[in-house]
Amino acid sequence: MQFENTETFKNLARSFAGECQAGMRYQMIAKLAMKEGKKRLADAIRTIAKNETLHATQFFNKIIEKTGSRENISFDAGYPFHMGTLEESLKFAANDEHNEMEDIYPSFSVTAKQEGFEDIAALYKMIAEVEGQHKVIFQYLHDAVRNGTLYKSDKPLVWICSECGYMHVATEAWKVCPLCKAEQGYVDLHLPFQGVRE
Repeated sequence: MQFENTETFKNLARSFAGECQAGMRYQMIAKLAMKEGKKRLADAIRTIAKNETLHATQFFNKIIEKTGSRENISFDAGYPFHMGTLEESLKFAANDEHNEMEDIYPSFSVTAKQEGFEDIAALYKMIAEVEGQHKVIFQYLHDAVRNGTLYKSDKPLVWICSECGYMHVATEAWKVCPLCKAEQGYVDLHLPFQGVRE
């Protein structure tokens, strides 16, 4: 069977389109964060947007590797189109990442394996792991924005100004950096990490 007649071929095209759209949606969320003066939050979201673009590149490269350039790839697929407040948008992003991690990419991996494409099955598994980390980060950011705890902690943490490097240990970051006068939105965030699976 020719590769372009497989479900894996269509799934790669769907995945490429989905990752491109996710990257753009996250850029729009980062703009919302910047409007609220949360620069380091915007930076964290832009980093995830960059990750999504790299995922899209991986899917694109697999298509090119297996079939060469194509004039058009037709497929049916649905993609999320939602935006709201910063808090709502972070929740949407967490849910989208959850769907990719739990449902979409694992099923695409199984299909690739059944069709004999072990390399693509492995790619989907690795990217699903990253999407799981993204889900954790977006969920944490959503909860912190909702609860007003983005710059607060139950225990003392090291808060660092991303502009001048000033730091102090406290349960809450300063409103304005005592050294360079940067606003609180420039304080580095403490993001969660689930750890790498074996």
